[in-house]
Amino acid sequence: MLLRSHWRLMDARERALLMERPSAGSDAMETARAILAEVRAHGDAAVRDYAQRFDEWAPAEGFRVPAAELDAAAAALPLEDADAIVNAARAVHVFHEQQGYRPIRIETWPGVHAERRATPIDVAGLYVPAGTAPLVSTLIMLAVPAKLAGVPRIAVIVPPHKGQGVEPVILAAARLLGLDEVYAIGGAHGVAALGYGLAGLPKADRIFGPGNAYVAAAKALLAQTSGGAATDLPAGPSEVMVIADDEADPDFVAIDLLSQAEHDRLAQVVLVAWSDPFVDQVEASIARWLERLPRAGAARMALAASRAVIVSGEAEAAEVANAYASEHLIVQTRDPRALAGKVRHAGSIFIGAWTPEAAGDYAAGPNHALPTSGAARAYGGVTVEMFQKTTTLLEMDRSGAQAIAPTVERLAALEGLDAHRLAMAIRRERAS
Repeated sequence: MLLRSHWRLMDARERALLMERPSAGSDAMETARAILAEVRAHGDAAVRDYAQRFDEWAPAEGFRVPAAELDAAAAALPLEDADAIVNAARAVHVFHEQQGYRPIRIETWPGVHAERRATPIDVAGLYVPAGTAPLVSTLIMLAVPAKLAGVPRIAVIVPPHKGQGVEPVILAAARLLGLDEVYAIGGAHGVAALGYGLAGLPKADRIFGPGNAYVAAAKALLAQTSGGAATDLPAGPSEVMVIADDEADPDFVAIDLLSQAEHDRLAQVVLVAWSDPFVDQVEASIARWLERLPRAGAARMALAASRAVIVSGEAEAAEVANAYASEHLIVQTRDPRALAGKVRHAGSIFIGAWTPEAAGDYAAGPNHALPTSGAARAYGGVTVEMFQKTTTLLEMDRSGAQAIAPTVERLAALEGLDAHRLAMAIRRERAS
């Protein structure tokens, strides 16, 4: 079921191929580039055309969901569901409220004061996937840090069901989280509309949230476009790596792998194990669990592109983990914290047999919007700081100008920028 490889028997090329994601060979980048170009050239008309074509949803009155619909959805939500949303949001709030840039004021020279202040971005765009499942958890993970950062305008876009609009549970969650600006549009065209400020959507300063390969590609391209919105991090199809020694529970390992495989066909799961017999046990457990899963079809397609890597022990396991740089890493070994300490590249690490990735997805506190496709080598997950930007301030008095001038003048002369030198020199002379 899982493609098996023995790490120590593989050469560098084979190991590099092993690290490739299923989405790497898709047409997502080319498709997203064409959609963004069409939207930029033809504006609202192109957005509406794509919305009708892909979602069968382009209301004449616009894409924004009326406040009355949010109120009705919240009123209809069962109390147990509302409590679950509120409790999860509380835990995310508790974890994230320790984040955020702090103001700094330092005297770097006598009479020279350097400061840094943090302010929120004006408009945050939140992308909440709902193509195959309404990801209420993603809305929680994005809305809570945005509000903690003090973002004044938060616009949520959600792919509608074909011809039906947004899933009511998403609307109810938005209302419970204090959000009132929700748009029934998704995909690359929705990202484009939000990034350029078209079809009645505000122009976002930055777009947050995971999505399929096309959404991830659109976000990346938009961030490289003049006038486009910035992006948070590369967040495409979901992935998990589970490191498990022979003492691990095969059922725990199997269901943790399946909890990612059920996302969609481009999700990827990787098992790093100590022996072939243990992989056999996990595969047998996967087969049993699949019979019970409503989304078994998607899971089977994802498993077809997934793999098991056999290693000789913790050192090789850490080497594989760092090479793969997984979005989610679950460690189920005799000393999971020690092994986790050897891993430098992972979006989020789940330590021990009693810590399923599912807990982090929903209600434990850390953010589940994480880098995928190896981007964990350079990125972390969504934080409060991502919804802020910093501004530095510099203030010098007469004594400060005198103190710093010789250094500034000398460096300016080294670079041959005489106006820079004179700007400092004249102040030094006047100060004297």
